[in-house]
Amino acid sequence: MCQCGKFEERSDNGHKRLEFSSHFVRRPYRVAINMKIVMLDGYTTNPGDLSWNFLNEFGETAIYDRTPPDKIIERAKDAEILITNKTPITKDIIDKLSNLKFVALLSTGYNIVDYMYLKEKNIPVSNIPSYSTEAVAQLVMAFLLELTMNVGLHSQSVKSGEWTNSRDFCYWKTPLSELAGKTLGIFGFGRIGRATAKRAEAFGMKIIAYTPRIRGNNPDYVKFVSLDEMLALSDAVTMHCPLTPETENIVNHDFISKMKNGAYFINTSRGTVVDEKALADALNSGKLGGAGLDVLSTEPPKADNPLLTAKNCFITPHIAWASFETRERLVSIFKKNIEAFINGKPQNVINL
Repeated sequence: MCQCGKFEERSDNGHKRLEFSSHFVRRPYRVAINMKIVMLDGYTTNPGDLSWNFLNEFGETAIYDRTPPDKIIERAKDAEILITNKTPITKDIIDKLSNLKFVALLSTGYNIVDYMYLKEKNIPVSNIPSYSTEAVAQLVMAFLLELTMNVGLHSQSVKSGEWTNSRDFCYWKTPLSELAGKTLGIFGFGRIGRATAKRAEAFGMKIIAYTPRIRGNNPDYVKFVSLDEMLALSDAVTMHCPLTPETENIVNHDFISKMKNGAYFINTSRGTVVDEKALADALNSGKLGGAGLDVLSTEPPKADNPLLTAKNCFITPHIAWASFETRERLVSIFKKNIEAFINGKPQNVINL
């Protein structure tokens, strides 16, 4: 928003200072807008350590922690601004939302909404780009360190009394290995792929990458190769690609068969880029040495997901984005998305 005003000279205990005096009056503007705002699933983004109070600047707000499928229409039917993270907004739902003017996502991914149908209706959809880059790259390194050093396993063994009862001053329960000198293959080289490469290079790893489009200004320590070459040479492969028809289930039996025996696999992108049975089979057979996964095809996973019982498979509950700093950044971008729409200049629009 543009603020209108002027600098005025004021006196404070004999000291002169300049203060900006604004005559931009926000409240009448908000009352004139008075949008009906509905947030369907705010809890995962903000379980209580952040604030949604700024939404009250723009109109009447209803915030729900979660919304089951049978409550979506009831809660969203009058919304002019509809906010969602993982609650689906389908064509059938959109047809029943006669007042809808804007959909604001609390995520980068936008497959949860029928954005092309919303485009037909001239309703913009804004997402939250580039907010979790640092945190996702950090989790990739956490997986690599856990896979090579098994910190959790050894800590638990100490707490269970194994070190206390050991005849030797040290022991290790699994083979341990250094990251330095190992080759990391990065599938996709956008912002997160770049951030991951930077961290891995700091650990002394060799970096190779496969990406359909090679952009300029790439670090000189990254070598771009074909997909088959990346799979054959990498000691660990990490996925950093969007979910598209081309990438869905791309990590299948054929993909894994081309990987180096004993290699590690990491996925912090989208769960459905992986054929989960194929990955579980590779882990259980020893073809792959281990996996670190932050995403699965269905979240929460079904109890019979084969990866839940696969050997040496570390799974976190989609937490790469969940650090406080990351969510704080998300909310800041989200606020700017709302403000931009209110001002008639929507930003981060993915469908117009």
